[in-house]
Amino acid sequence: MRVRLSWCVIVCAAMLSGCTSLSTTGTHPPCRGEASSILSAKKSVGAHLYEALLDQALEQCQTSQKKWEEGDNDAAIAALDAAYAIVLRIPADASQEILQQKEDLRHVIAQRIIKIRTTRFNAVNGSHKAIPLDMNTYVADAIDAFSKRERNLFLDAYARSGRYRPMIVQALHAEGLPEELSWLPLIESGFKVNACSPARALGLWQFIASTGYKFGLERTEWIDERLDPHKSTQAAIAYLKELHALFGDWSTALAAYNCGENIVLKAIRSQKVNYLDNFWDLYRRLPCETASFYPRFLAVLHIVQQPEKYGFVLPPVDNVIAVEKVDIDRQVHLQTIADALGISFTQLKELNPELRNDVTPPAPYTLKVPEGMAKQLIAQLADIPVWSPAVPSYSVHKVRPGDTLSIIAVKYRTTPKAIAAMNGIAQDQPLVQGTKLKIPYGKTASPAPAKQSRFSTVLKENLTEHVVQEGDTIWDIAERYHTTVKNLQALNQLSGTDLVVGQVLVVTENPDSLQRLKTMRYTVQKGDSPSTIAKKHRMKLNDFLKLNKLTKNAHLMPGDTLLVKTK
Repeated sequence: MRVRLSWCVIVCAAMLSGCTSLSTTGTHPPCRGEASSILSAKKSVGAHLYEALLDQALEQCQTSQKKWEEGDNDAAIAALDAAYAIVLRIPADASQEILQQKEDLRHVIAQRIIKIRTTRFNAVNGSHKAIPLDMNTYVADAIDAFSKRERNLFLDAYARSGRYRPMIVQALHAEGLPEELSWLPLIESGFKVNACSPARALGLWQFIASTGYKFGLERTEWIDERLDPHKSTQAAIAYLKELHALFGDWSTALAAYNCGENIVLKAIRSQKVNYLDNFWDLYRRLPCETASFYPRFLAVLHIVQQPEKYGFVLPPVDNVIAVEKVDIDRQVHLQTIADALGISFTQLKELNPELRNDVTPPAPYTLKVPEGMAKQLIAQLADIPVWSPAVPSYSVHKVRPGDTLSIIAVKYRTTPKAIAAMNGIAQDQPLVQGTKLKIPYGKTASPAPAKQSRFSTVLKENLTEHVVQEGDTIWDIAERYHTTVKNLQALNQLSGTDLVVGQVLVVTENPDSLQRLKTMRYTVQKGDSPSTIAKKHRMKLNDFLKLNKLTKNAHLMPGDTLLVKTK
């Protein structure tokens, strides 16, 4: 034990002085002789020898990690001793890249040696992998922030944790990691699967694209698995394990998770050797966001373990979202599937947040649906229309000096009215050079004015035209004209469900007087009832109920959208 302890002291002294020679008990040869022999070898076999030495040192570090996990601290330090001796065999005249790798590895080895000997962990799960539950002014300030100005954000995120945390805890246990890590998403994303940071980090675990790719998260035109709660959790666990293996303790590993291991290594190199025994010395040299990240994480652990102590009454957590899976081998829009299942688009989207365009990819895909609906979807899948991109109904014109809507309209054989409607501008609005305008063609050459978007122009008996406006979907239009998506697709020879602003659709109009009503959408307000809404819009109550498929005693919720007669 005395020999090992002295070895730790020697390592620290070497790091402090920058010296590359160590005096040991004789286990390791003198550094000067090693440097001479390596220099000679370099001339004969080349610089790749130094890379081989670094690989050997890393293998010893991995052996040390394994022995540490097994509880054999002496064997763990012995492996680090061997790794350190190998690193010191790389001479000072190696390439800058090799020397940088040598320096990084030397610091990590020294840190691990001291951590094994001196770090005192709280007994969270009975192993060295537990997270030290420190309390200092940084953590206290974070608790104060959660208790006051961020209280509602904390409580909302805590409630959402119930949807995903049981799955995360199970995955952590399977890999032998501390359960406390399951609270990281509360700090990272507030347990929102679609959270997006200013740096374009996405999902529960806030992966940037490059790190997600490194840990196997696929990102294509159709899917982004950073938004998949299950797959991103597995990637986060792999990343956390790698960081813990690199730095040897959770404090530093979690700091690196937030800002990247290279930034942490840079902060390590700028420190004196005695920082290794205290993460909070290193903490002061970290970027501002990371410096607040780790105390906030510890603050969460303190609060969830002792809420009463910090003045919290924690709310019930949301239920785990129970799902079933259905394999789909063709492209289908989520809205079409939601309609077939009789559920909302929002509910289905929440189960499949990784779908970037709300459409299943062209390759085989496993879709998640609410529990109990898999058989229903499988039975209806053959009847659900295949999605395909909409054919563009416009070309693009870049405004040149002297251009007016009239000049452009003549060039493209359309009308100023049609161009103005498609671009949402007034006909007399001056054009700015360099601006790009959408120029309609085909049926969209003469669309109705934008102000008439909620009405229809009579073509002949039972047929009308509808000009697609911003925000329109094929499902909205089908509902508005009391028809079906399939009918609209057949009538307009549409192979898909996408629409383009300014596109003209031919729709059928039911001759029944109720169906011929010109309608608009109405958002239910607090205190509204079917009778008050019908009266407000000069409708018969029965007509209103029939139009919206409601009963007389239907309970309306503020925010619901209903159809009413236009004024």
